Amino acid sequence: MRRTPAEEGRRWFRQAERDLDDALFLASGARFNLACYLAQQSAEKALKAFLYHMGAEFAWGHSVAELCRDAASLDSRFRELASRAASLDKYYIPTRYPNGLPGGIPSEAFTSGDADSAIGLATVVLDFVRSRLEQ
Repeated sequence: MRRTPAEEGRRWFRQAERDLDDALFLASGARFNLACYLAQQSAEKALKAFLYHMGAEFAWGHSVAELCRDAASLDSRFRELASRAASLDKYYIPTRYPNGLPGGIPSEAFTSGDADSAIGLATVVLDFVRSRLEQ
């Protein structure tokens, strides 16, 4: 089934919203490393939603900062978002893999403060992208 760019964007954005909701759920259960990871995933998918909405055939990569730069080529307002949201990239690998950390394991390394920060940044990204999708 071939979707319009707007339909594909909405599909990705719905999953971004669900990932953010799941991050909140995990944080409430003290699964802070996974909450951080899903917050990063939420922002990544929201940015891909924007790119698909704008007609991109492919939105590659997992870096929030790089996806913001890609989006900025279509809407310069994403440049400012990139400087705020780039720190979400640090939650992509170390939150899941022990060899992404100098010692210990991810489930012991991340705190409620980390989860709150990641969820807060992801919320900023989703709100920003939502406003662009509604225009």
